[in-house]
Amino acid sequence: MDERQLRVLRELGELGSVTAVAEALRVTPSAISQQLRLLQRSVPVPLTERAGRRLVLTAAGQALAEAAIGVETALARARHTIEEYVDEPAGTVSLAAFHSGAAAFYPLLLRRLRTPGAPRLALHDEDVPQAGFPPLTRSYDLVVAHRLDHAPPWPRTTVVTPLLREPLDIALPVGHPLAGRSALTARDVADEPWISVHDGFPLLATVDAVSAAAGRRVEIVHRVNEISVVAEVVAAGGGIALMPRWTSRPHPGVVLRPLSGIGAHRHVDVLHRPESAARGAVRTVLGELLAAARAIRSRDTG
Repeated sequence: MDERQLRVLRELGELGSVTAVAEALRVTPSAISQQLRLLQRSVPVPLTERAGRRLVLTAAGQALAEAAIGVETALARARHTIEEYVDEPAGTVSLAAFHSGAAAFYPLLLRRLRTPGAPRLALHDEDVPQAGFPPLTRSYDLVVAHRLDHAPPWPRTTVVTPLLREPLDIALPVGHPLAGRSALTARDVADEPWISVHDGFPLLATVDAVSAAAGRRVEIVHRVNEISVVAEVVAAGGGIALMPRWTSRPHPGVVLRPLSGIGAHRHVDVLHRPESAARGAVRTVLGELLAAARAIRSRDTG
């Protein structure tokens, strides 16, 4: 039993097929199968079984896969101890975020990490549905993700650090008849043309909640994921939209009004694998993300 074999077993439990594991680890399916056979020889109970054409973990395999997380974490800590011993630089931390999250957090991080000896950042943007965020932790040290209040929680295989619980407001063009109100209800906005995200992305569920509360389906006329583009379309009179209160940039042609009667909030969280935080550089960046979140949240009161 070695680290590579345990990693393959863990990935099989998460990804669900030998082919998917091979693609994630960039090896051949036959190499994955060989590692599983070698691991099975060292264990007296079956670790995998067939479910139709798929190879899945048994209860024993699942237990060992969960234990593998601790093994990888311990090994990562051990490597980090050696790095500290030989006085290695803080190193590079890779960070991915959805678009509006990247626009809000990245400038703050870059300014805060300019000091000598600070970790180097490798920044990326990733526009994916909610279910697509946890797999990104295989490719990046930290992933800034978002989900709605009542959406399924993140899987237990990832570590979650909450950053924001952000209100979602109705974005209206300046001069719109509803812009003079202090708050809006679902019935107020149900007959307006809407701009919303593509299917599968988190904000769409709140638009559905507006339809349910109003008793009629709202008309979505434009599908745009990028918040800055949504703001331009709203300002030009193309419709109304849901817009995050803190992480969207103010637009001179757009006003935001709270939506009452509906739990219109989203969680902005940092996801990472347990072993990632064994690196001091990752912990430093995680701490700076928390500080940036406090600064972003304070804009609402300051």
